[in-house]
Amino acid sequence: MTVNIRGPVWMDLDAHHRWLKREQERLLQFHELPALAGDIGFAPLDREGKPLLDGARELYATARLVYCFALAHLMGRPGAATIARRGLQALSEAFLDTDNDGWFNSISRTGAPLDTTKNAYAHAFVLLAAAGATQAGLDGAANLLSHVDAVLDKHFWREDEGAVVDALTADWTVLEPGYRGQNANMHLTEAYIAAFEATGDSKFQRRAERISELIIVRNGESSKWRIPEHFDENWVADPAYNIDGRADPFRPYGSLVGHWFEWARLVLQLNALPGSRLNWAPEAACQLFAAATRDGWNVKTGGIVYTVDSGGNPVNINTMHWAMAEAVGAAVYLYRVTSDPTYEAWYRRFWSYISLSVMDLKSGSWWHELDSSGKPAFETWSGKPDLYHALQATLYARADSSCGLARAAHDGRIR
Repeated sequence: MTVNIRGPVWMDLDAHHRWLKREQERLLQFHELPALAGDIGFAPLDREGKPLLDGARELYATARLVYCFALAHLMGRPGAATIARRGLQALSEAFLDTDNDGWFNSISRTGAPLDTTKNAYAHAFVLLAAAGATQAGLDGAANLLSHVDAVLDKHFWREDEGAVVDALTADWTVLEPGYRGQNANMHLTEAYIAAFEATGDSKFQRRAERISELIIVRNGESSKWRIPEHFDENWVADPAYNIDGRADPFRPYGSLVGHWFEWARLVLQLNALPGSRLNWAPEAACQLFAAATRDGWNVKTGGIVYTVDSGGNPVNINTMHWAMAEAVGAAVYLYRVTSDPTYEAWYRRFWSYISLSVMDLKSGSWWHELDSSGKPAFETWSGKPDLYHALQATLYARADSSCGLARAAHDGRIR
């Protein structure tokens, strides 16, 4: 990519920050009133933002909304704490498996368990929600943080591996003894960073470092920075896993380019923590970003392709909104560390694509998926159930990058 930056750096520009704040406001307005609909937790939303009251309440989605509205409360948004508390109540009561401990993967509008699987991915978001809500000073959040930490320790964490297993049955029998996944571990890394900043407990920092070393150091260079998604129980990559599942929202065949961007941000966040042991992080983040833009950017239409195979060949060329949000975050963190104008140039390119193609300026929020021609698609996602990735994208350039977003909001370090 030719770097030709003229004028002030967008990431530091007050006018651009005002634009980001307006988009933050638009996103929160889309989600806040529907979040109060229904009896328990948060109902999924359709394409226009209407709550699907009979739809399943997903654990990960509920936890993400708690985290988002905890951030909004920290940034001074009236009513945000009420919404976050509603979600905290659902996490503390309706989703909780009172017989076996842990949290059900999904429940009905009345609180009946629908999917009783104990999923590490969703439990990681419970920890993230609890950490954010703890920093927001919301009642019950600290107890929830301690509770989910204990569950993760007892049932998911494998000390000899330095990572968690992916999924177990309701009674904690290993569901897939031969499978390990990087996705749950990546999001647990994010949650551990937030938990460290909420509690000061160095255990969370060290575990996040161990996961990142397992996934990134062990696999980065050997995979040409195309980080594998799926592994066997010995953490050997399985590139053929789910070869017929190109549109799976959580375990698709191939490698998810958006996750390379996400890891670039996370290892830089980890490296910024006091006492960091990740002296390899800046170089790894640069390599991850380079691979993601090389293999993932659709030069014909713009956007980041969903998945590629182990050789970097596109598998699913649809663009997911969350991958664009993570690309924004990686560009910000790398520019802050390196001052390389390449990252500012990509930052502008990412936001230009988002503003013209991903934002739904008629009905609200962002289209969650776009097809190869840049039109809204619904092969992988239906409706607009998620706020988490898009909201964070509006914060990265405005936040102090030496800490996580909840800590930055708590300390008044988001412009």
